[in-house]
Amino acid sequence: MGALRVKPFVGYNLLMKIAQIAPPWITVPPAGYGGTEWVVKHLCDGLSAAGHEVVLFASGDSETPAELRALFAEPQTAMMALPSAMTSYDARQVSHAIAQIQADGDFDIVHDHSGFLLVAFRRFCDLPPVLHTVHCAFDTHAYPFYEQFRDAVAYASISDFQRTLGPPGMAWAGTVHNALPVAGWPLVAGKDDYLLAFGRVCEDKGFHLAIEVARRTGHRLVMAGIVQDWYRDYFERRILPEIDGDRVVFEAEVSDERKRELFAHAKGFLFPILWPEPFGLVMVEAMATGTPVIALRNGSVGEVVDDGVTGFVCDDVEQMVAAVARLGEIDPNACRRVVEERFSVAAMTAGYEALYRRLLG
Repeated sequence: MGALRVKPFVGYNLLMKIAQIAPPWITVPPAGYGGTEWVVKHLCDGLSAAGHEVVLFASGDSETPAELRALFAEPQTAMMALPSAMTSYDARQVSHAIAQIQADGDFDIVHDHSGFLLVAFRRFCDLPPVLHTVHCAFDTHAYPFYEQFRDAVAYASISDFQRTLGPPGMAWAGTVHNALPVAGWPLVAGKDDYLLAFGRVCEDKGFHLAIEVARRTGHRLVMAGIVQDWYRDYFERRILPEIDGDRVVFEAEVSDERKRELFAHAKGFLFPILWPEPFGLVMVEAMATGTPVIALRNGSVGEVVDDGVTGFVCDDVEQMVAAVARLGEIDPNACRRVVEERFSVAAMTAGYEALYRRLLG
């Protein structure tokens, strides 16, 4: 490692040199689908604005105020469909970042968003403290990995709920919720008379239940989102036959501008989730536009949605149907305030700054 740097102070904040390692698959920020990449983008924005020296390891077409260092000129999205090839690209990305960090010799913190490889080989690498955000769920593949490497690095969770499903003894540094730049989302008080379902179209997201809720309440339903190949059977069997272009509309994957428009004008956002999702940023996106959320009680829903304030947390479809009639009770301005206080880029940045300093002692 290089010689110890003397750090400047800005107010009470010690400035740091921070490495952010993104996966090699999707551009930062993503043009379409990409949850982790949005988190990395907003975090680089917030840390850079706070005066920290931030270096982002991502694809060369990424856009960031941080210093960008890229091994791959373009994202390796096509490799995601080739499991036999994914590891080689992942390994090249991570090893490139490690080599650069070691060559510089003056990084204070390494923040890893890339996947599993840096965690697995951390003990063999001469690196400053490493914080790894667990962006995935603890499924049958991830759980045994994190169980084996429970104390290899410091871990950040994206919800308190997520931590309850992790292996015992994980070296949790703390929880920092995902965020969005609130000012970029339009706040609309006068809503149109449609319900919205948005996200990755699969059974776990409960799009078929959103259709049921809309039909039973007599509301028009607008759906939008990506249909990935491995969920196409569900889409064609359960969703496509219900689309009539009038009462049930599907817009597929939309632009970011259209996404914000759909959220802003919806009477309510339906989130009938059927799996323990660790966060669910779409709920925050709805709330930022003043649109209340009606969700099934699963995953982090109860941690994100304040029942009766920013929406309704329901135990079954019957309660979701009843909640539609209560949407007028929710104040759009209250939804927006909660996002500004708890899910803004400033809040996420401050949360990670606190974890970095904790690791530095």
